[in-house]
Amino acid sequence: MRMRVLSWVGGALLAAGFGPASPSAAQDRDAFLQQQRRLDEQVRADRNLDRSSADRAFLDYGGWYSFHLFLFDDGIEPSRTFRRHDLRVWTRLQLDEGAHELYLRGRLSFLDFNAGDSYDGDDDDVEGMNLERGTYRFDLARAAGVYGWTAPEVNVIVRAGRDLVEIGTGLTLSTPLDHVDIRLETADWRLRGLVGRTVGSTQDIDLTRPADRTRRAFFGAELSYTAPQRHEPFVYVLWQRDHNRETYPTPLQEFDYDSFYIGAGSTGELAPRFMYRAEWAYESGRSFGDRAFMRSDVIRAWGANAQLEYQFPGDRRVRATLEYLFGSGDADRQLSPTDAIGGNVRGNEDTGFNAWGYRDTGLSFAPRYSNVHLWRAGAAWYPWPRDPRLDGVEVGLDALLYHKHHRSGAVSDPTAARTSGYLGSEVDAYVNWAITRDVSWTARVGVFFPGDAFDDRTARPFFLTGVTWSF
Repeated sequence: MRMRVLSWVGGALLAAGFGPASPSAAQDRDAFLQQQRRLDEQVRADRNLDRSSADRAFLDYGGWYSFHLFLFDDGIEPSRTFRRHDLRVWTRLQLDEGAHELYLRGRLSFLDFNAGDSYDGDDDDVEGMNLERGTYRFDLARAAGVYGWTAPEVNVIVRAGRDLVEIGTGLTLSTPLDHVDIRLETADWRLRGLVGRTVGSTQDIDLTRPADRTRRAFFGAELSYTAPQRHEPFVYVLWQRDHNRETYPTPLQEFDYDSFYIGAGSTGELAPRFMYRAEWAYESGRSFGDRAFMRSDVIRAWGANAQLEYQFPGDRRVRATLEYLFGSGDADRQLSPTDAIGGNVRGNEDTGFNAWGYRDTGLSFAPRYSNVHLWRAGAAWYPWPRDPRLDGVEVGLDALLYHKHHRSGAVSDPTAARTSGYLGSEVDAYVNWAITRDVSWTARVGVFFPGDAFDDRTARPFFLTGVTWSF
């Protein structure tokens, strides 16, 4: 299981920095990072499946090397070519039957654009070795069983370090943080407290801000009701505070964006094989609009997501998905849904929804979910389950439709500059093949068909292929 899980991580976590040369290039880079995040999300939940052992002390280690090739049209340049080599090594130490666990993972990457295709003029770059993940975990119930303590009525689980952190289903927060996460669990309830800060090298949402590192703090609490067998409803609150510092002053412009979220939702099964997730979030806080420096504006925004998935019986493991995603927009944000410069008209209420979560918004277009309605229908299956050579082949297809919330407001793609609500549609397809336990291959293609909101309505293809070797 360990090697198979790792083999699917091959396209993961390309959220490394390419410093933008201009706001338009930076906006486009934002879409590129979203495209890579989609690959990581497919294996994120599986990555922890092997973190258990019946042994009192357990040491494990491994790694994987991956190579991926990207060919794409981003609406600004008709053709870009990018190659990426990643080497990741990890080790995990468990003590006392899992009462204590230490997990470390490093990453070394070589980034290679064709001449003139990069976003910052640096066509070749080496990153790392960097600490990508590093966590310590303590489980009180397991410790009590090992050390002979009285079994606690309320279990306490503490996780501290650098890891991907998610609140709810990830609509408002799903990002790597240096953090402390404390969970109190009973038979029916789970209460969670979170304190964290962004990893400095991650991209900030304000691409016009002159800052060399991202500095944002997060504080949150989440309450889940775990008693129902097929449903897990939850509520949460989350604070985000902007501690970014500009590398040089921008006259008559402040950039701080401080936000607060209250959310509710549920995950589970409506019927056997019929799964769902749903989340709604309201955002408030203060932001600075375009050419604002003395007075901030009130934020009043909201977002929502609902997804249904049915898994058909049979050895082909067919599954079908329907999803709706919404992030409110601001009609007077003319150039960007996230930036201060070119953003909200100063003195007006800011109704654009901005958060640090993640959703699959398509392979080619890949917009942020702000000022966007998105509908998605998809299916995936294993065509040859009885063929020992091809039983690891998975095929998938998605169709997406995009529309603005406010037709005059901006979306994250700067080329959608026309006053129109129709953003366009997209078709994505992919093939994953677990060739052996240690080697896997993937190919993905997405074609975005721009709508009336774009001056250039030429179709935008995006192609990715890659191989991963786990060891």
